[in-house]
Amino acid sequence: MTVHLFRRLVLAPAVVVLAALLWVTGPLWLILTAALSPLLPGRWRALRLMWLLILYVTCEALLLVVLFGLWLAAGFGRRVRTPYFEGIHYDLVQGLLWVFFVEARRVLNLTIETVGPTPDAHPGRPILVCCRHAGPGDSFTLVHSLMHDYAREPRVVLKDTLAWDPAIDVILNRIPARFISPNPEEGEDLESQIAALASGLDENDAFVIFPEGGNFTPARRERGIERLRRLGLERMAARAERMTNVLAPRPGGFLAALDAAPDADVVLVAHTGLDHLLTVGDLWRELPMDKRIIMRWWTVSRDDIPAGREARIEWLFGWWEQIDAWIGENAQQEPGGGPPGS
Repeated sequence: MTVHLFRRLVLAPAVVVLAALLWVTGPLWLILTAALSPLLPGRWRALRLMWLLILYVTCEALLLVVLFGLWLAAGFGRRVRTPYFEGIHYDLVQGLLWVFFVEARRVLNLTIETVGPTPDAHPGRPILVCCRHAGPGDSFTLVHSLMHDYAREPRVVLKDTLAWDPAIDVILNRIPARFISPNPEEGEDLESQIAALASGLDENDAFVIFPEGGNFTPARRERGIERLRRLGLERMAARAERMTNVLAPRPGGFLAALDAAPDADVVLVAHTGLDHLLTVGDLWRELPMDKRIIMRWWTVSRDDIPAGREARIEWLFGWWEQIDAWIGENAQQEPGGGPPGS
């Protein structure tokens, strides 16, 4: 059995079964975690974690059931990638994210602040959105914001490991998206795949890419610096060493998208508040805390983007240095403080 079939025929049904078991046994789990919570550090930490787990698995299972129904309605998948069904799938993603974020805000006392010109500053124009990557939560937060707040239909480039989530695997294979490996095999032309995804953007599309290629960790940062040195890019490696909050960007995919979407403006996004949510242990420690996420948006007109590959690489590195400085400043202050250049 191929990996693809295993995810569809084994993992997806397993999620539906798990959701049913959680709801059958859910009251027992909630009573148990409520009883344990006063004995553990934090405010109702175990109970909050259990409720969010039940919610996530339930949303995932319901989505998989609906997706299966749509596959049947689309003639056993023959019409599932037509504009009509694509629109339905975008509505499903937006609705599911809305439900989950409403409940996450309630459970975690979560707020999201935006600073700077946002995507609604680009009416009638496609945009390329470049975001720093610091944990699994930032992808969902960014896509939710683009869809719910700014009525954009995102085309997302994601790390291939996320395809192991059955619902993400199914739905992103039905709407414009790409799963890629940050370390492609020899002969694999990722830039052509990204260029194909970025082609033909219309006025309400947002092409989303994370140029760092993975979540920020100190170990990945060091590996990225060493990679630049192995390639003989000593000056870029020295610049990457001075950036302590972000990974050095890998420009190939972004430049391919930029060439494939000549009418698109660029939106750059940084955030604080999700920086340490990388593991189950991080979620456990952070869950009972009030969380305030600050999303800083910068917009760059297409006319202000330099021509030529080398000039664009310099331009992207310069923006990543500005993002690094903004994160360093805002991670240490209350959200009311003004970011540089605001």
